[in-house]
Amino acid sequence: MEVHYLDNASTTKPCAEAVETIIRCLTTDYGNPSSLHKMGLNAQLYMDNARKNIAKVLGCNNVDSILFTSGATESSNISILGTAKIYGKRKKKVVTTTIEHASVKECFNELERQGFEVVKVSPNKDGEITYQDIVNAVDDNTFLVSCMLVNNETGYILPIEKAYNGIKKKYPDVITHCDCVQGFLKVPINVRTLKADLISISGHKVHAPKGVGALYVSKGTRISKSNLGGKQERGFRSGTEALPNIAGFGSAVEVYYPTIKERFEYVSKLKQYLIDSISKYSWICINSKEDASPYIVNISVLGVRSEIMLHFLEEKGVYISSGSACSKGEKSGVLSQFGLSERHSDSAIRVSFCETNTTQDIDAFATALVEGFNKILKS
Repeated sequence: MEVHYLDNASTTKPCAEAVETIIRCLTTDYGNPSSLHKMGLNAQLYMDNARKNIAKVLGCNNVDSILFTSGATESSNISILGTAKIYGKRKKKVVTTTIEHASVKECFNELERQGFEVVKVSPNKDGEITYQDIVNAVDDNTFLVSCMLVNNETGYILPIEKAYNGIKKKYPDVITHCDCVQGFLKVPINVRTLKADLISISGHKVHAPKGVGALYVSKGTRISKSNLGGKQERGFRSGTEALPNIAGFGSAVEVYYPTIKERFEYVSKLKQYLIDSISKYSWICINSKEDASPYIVNISVLGVRSEIMLHFLEEKGVYISSGSACSKGEKSGVLSQFGLSERHSDSAIRVSFCETNTTQDIDAFATALVEGFNKILKS
């Protein structure tokens, strides 16, 4: 059966260059980056290259600002909980939104349990979070603001640059964190204009292996150590680095960085082709906004529960998601925050693209979707 993989927001297929680098670091260049002999130094060169490539994408001049982690979940945990340990002794207020990924949301739930005042900015009646909404939530008692750049369920793009610039102008000491997982290597990101002190990114969303991510830490920003031990990652994250994963991440970044604009334009055409293919059906509701990231399209198949449609499509070789993969099928509540009814939320599915997808994938999806709708309602 031909496979039509349209679940790239959950994970992507590692690119050939990343796989080749990983194999090399497992079989030939397998030294410990902390060792002082030649094999250790060769391993360190892979680390340096990956750090340099990621820093370049983020417009960061200081490569030492890039710390490697096991993934964006760890990056966000270190950012939020680590900032609270340092800056939360005098000030007790933090700000986030109601549409964050679980890795951020659960950190703020934990801070709330610890007694911090947590302000969660919600979308307005038009389903928008304005930059002014975020800025207005900050006051003299605030030490941290954390907002995602691109929502992982709908592709909604938050006005982070305007919000964080506004916050830094009024409250320069507030630490700003941004979950850039669904934006990294898909939209331009520059730390100088974004004004984020901390940025979380993930490898497996951009054709690198699972189990590796990175955290950007701006100069002068203090976070507590995530664990104790050696001096790896500037002492913030002790333990021998996962060299094959990190090196693979670096290779994937090197491959995909030059084509951000071209890939965005191509995927935008795929999104429009999808919308044109399915918008003629009255039982389909497109939940993603027109100006959302083209990489993610959220739709509701009214009358059919998400997981039922997901498994029907799977039988036809079409792979999509019913929401965030990290939720393991549980409702995240994000769609209701955007004003969707329970009926729309219960029937929502997410299609997510990468540059290897084609109109044939969309045709297969649309055909299976119509067949599934007709068959499931009759059963």
